[in-house]
Amino acid sequence: MAQALDKSGIVGVAGSGAMGAGIAQVAAVAGHTVRLFDARPDAVAKAIADIGTVFAKLVEKGRMGATEADLARERLQPAASLQDFKDAALVVEAVVEDLEVKRTLFRQLEGIVGDNCILATNTSSISVTAIAAPLARPERLVGMHFFNPVPLMALVEVISGVATAKDVAATVAATAAGWGKQPVHATSTPGFIVNRVARPFYAEALRLLGEQAGDPATLDAVMRDAGGFRMGPFELMDLIGHDVNFSVTQSVFNAYFNDPRFTPSVLQQELVNAGFLGRKSGRGFYRYGDEAPRIEAKTEPLAQRPQTVRVTRVRQFHEPVFDALHDVVNARLAAAGVAVSHPGLLDGVEGREAPAFHVHGASIFLTDGRSATQRAFDDGVPDTILFDLMLDPTKATRIALARADQCSEAAWQAAVGLFQAAGFAVTRLDDVPGMAVMRTVAMLTNEAADAVNQGVCSAQAVDLAMQKGVNYPCGPLAWAGQIGLQHVVAVLANLAAIYGEDRYRVSPLLRRKLYAHPEGALSVARFYAA
Repeated sequence: MAQALDKSGIVGVAGSGAMGAGIAQVAAVAGHTVRLFDARPDAVAKAIADIGTVFAKLVEKGRMGATEADLARERLQPAASLQDFKDAALVVEAVVEDLEVKRTLFRQLEGIVGDNCILATNTSSISVTAIAAPLARPERLVGMHFFNPVPLMALVEVISGVATAKDVAATVAATAAGWGKQPVHATSTPGFIVNRVARPFYAEALRLLGEQAGDPATLDAVMRDAGGFRMGPFELMDLIGHDVNFSVTQSVFNAYFNDPRFTPSVLQQELVNAGFLGRKSGRGFYRYGDEAPRIEAKTEPLAQRPQTVRVTRVRQFHEPVFDALHDVVNARLAAAGVAVSHPGLLDGVEGREAPAFHVHGASIFLTDGRSATQRAFDDGVPDTILFDLMLDPTKATRIALARADQCSEAAWQAAVGLFQAAGFAVTRLDDVPGMAVMRTVAMLTNEAADAVNQGVCSAQAVDLAMQKGVNYPCGPLAWAGQIGLQHVVAVLANLAAIYGEDRYRVSPLLRRKLYAHPEGALSVARFYAA
């Protein structure tokens, strides 16, 4: 097992911006002498002073001892030039995201540091292989991708280029763990793990907006209140900055030779063209500032509570999401005095496998990637209503519904009343295929599976990376296990058939796992073990 750098090893950090200063802070707290360099000497002094202020605040809040803070501050040293890195055991680069700038820096460092010094780049998007290519010893360069803000974010992606030595990557991973981080290994491919797998979170939201499924505030609310995400995609894009988010999407799209799965959004391009970059410009999908209006998510007005509800389920069909919602709805309606009956198959549609709620003519199913209108036509059930995926019905406060164009107003009002009686705010989405949370999670799962299938990382690594790197409420592959792999594949296949785009092609790994476990109940442990 690889050993972390000894605490006596000096860590050099090139670049004293937010990322470089954060890396320096973490390394100093972990016990290393840190030498911080920047082409602007005043920037180094400011960074060290700012870190000292952070330490003082942590001491004040009781989250750091005064002696510990003093010692960590003493370990932070300004570097007058790169020559001050000559006895470093590890040098981490955190300069501008430009290939030639990074190559030039590492060529200079190679002529300064000792033979055993590890060189690491904090690049978030540039090929580690390409950065290392001009070096005499490319095997000692590795990606060490931290997430912002570095002191708070747990994840470090350890990226191996084609030439990176295994022991170098292993040492950096062990060092990151020693610094209190959770390292995940990945190969140097566009976007690495997080920036690649996260693309559908933004891309599907932008498509939903373009198809008028809902406005940004409503879609954000559904993703938060039903999907369990900490932030909705539109508020997150505003926070990141549309120039940055759009640039990353373009970079990944170009690097994958225009794979339609990563196609940038015209809507987002227009925001960038207008200078509406999000919070930093005062306007993005939302407006910011003291005078900015607060935009509320659209919620259905109160409808009449039903007196009876019927549920149909089939023993041989396992749909965990429906079952979880049913248990919550059943308990809450019973407490509210609403009778719930369970007669089995839906009358007149023998052989239907999908479970459903039935109330005053409305038949309510979990979305399977088809629109409600198509499903109503396919099944011959005009009053069809679909509900979107929920992370945890016991904690969700909102449910998203979509009605078929054929659905009557009476049936719709009955469905709304049902879920309001069960304690949920009801949001109506326009009838787009796959709805919001289900469509997004299916695509996140698909991208995660492709990353594993292509040898970018392990299944465990992709789930950990998405939880620790971007705070997803659940790893995409673990979430697929909760939904049922059969259902996830059906959603993707239906999206592919409806849109006729390669964008929604099903990952070969998902199909393989489904064939191996046709019941669809693939446990996460089996996914990780395979």
